[in-house]
Amino acid sequence: MILGPHLTLTFYPMPTDPADMGSDLQTAPLECSEDDSRMIRLQSGDVAVFAEISAAWQRPLFCFFFRNTRCVENSEDLVQETMLRLFRNCWDYLPRGLFRGFLFRIARNLLTDHSRRLRNDVLLHALRGAIVADSELDIMQQLPDSLPSPNDSSEAREFRDVLSQLLQLLPEEQRLSFTLHYHDSLTLPEVADAMACSLPAVKGRLRLAREKLRQQLVSRGYDDDAETDPVHDTTVFEN
Repeated sequence: MILGPHLTLTFYPMPTDPADMGSDLQTAPLECSEDDSRMIRLQSGDVAVFAEISAAWQRPLFCFFFRNTRCVENSEDLVQETMLRLFRNCWDYLPRGLFRGFLFRIARNLLTDHSRRLRNDVLLHALRGAIVADSELDIMQQLPDSLPSPNDSSEAREFRDVLSQLLQLLPEEQRLSFTLHYHDSLTLPEVADAMACSLPAVKGRLRLAREKLRQQLVSRGYDDDAETDPVHDTTVFEN
């Protein structure tokens, strides 16, 4: 199955025979979200629904990985690994309306593993500031959350560039919590699920991230008012 450019998934056997799990898994309750319904169908043996899940979440996952790796190839690989792990571990999901948190926890764990492998490699720093190759421009132009829009003012482009750089200076837990909430639009409970931490911990990380970003913006000449709030201008985080 093709997920996108250079992305192909090979289906693996389901981990459990749904016939042994009872008939209550065969249909989704009416109050289930669309994502929960798809996962229940997958758990019930409907392998074809995996294509729907992949189509719905490939782009958000790619955007998440690209913001943190700045590399198209690595991001594509991580999307594939995330979807494969979701398929293999589908029985770990409980349909309680927190699918995004479950999915992004898988993505976050893979990103952490990826970062650890690169931590002692000087290429890590080169990748974050690499100039985009011409062959990548078509893909990049489809990601307005990663690149300034041609309609943006020069000030907005500058602010977005500065903020992107400052985000990379935050501790990983604060940076991921911040981007998952303000950029990927996960609710606070979903962020807590994705980060495998408590809700108060998420709130604390977001507060610290905002304070650090505001301080860094002020030190770079931005006025200390609402305009320096890294989440005041939501267009910076639009998908």
